Amino acid sequence: MEKETIYGQILGKANHYVAVPASNGGKRIIKDEAMRAYERSFKEQCKVYANRHINVPFTLTVDVYYSSCRYDLDNSLKTLLDCLQYCKAITDDNLCTEIRAKKHIDRRLPRVEFGIMPMQENLF
Repeated sequence: MEKETIYGQILGKANHYVAVPASNGGKRIIKDEAMRAYERSFKEQCKVYANRHINVPFTLTVDVYYSSCRYDLDNSLKTLLDCLQYCKAITDDNLCTEIRAKKHIDRRLPRVEFGIMPMQENLF
């Protein structure tokens, strides 16, 4: 399985969405600027998996290196899957059947190291 590293502090999805007025008078939820900036940075750095269009069930293996221990691993996984869809590495995050994730602290170099293992199709 090929590994890829994306540098920068990954953001938790739950903390970076805001409610704004909708045209129908209600509210809608949008990404804040910090989340959009992280997605752009992710897409620029993603070279190994970009545009692979993985469209079969897959396992995601990830090591998340945070700048401090205050970040939640589960929220980061949602962001990672969204970013993988954004850079067209995967076609849909609902194809993820297994996640193997570890949380680490690296105050000087926060990053995400990941690999995607598509499931083999049965040849029967």
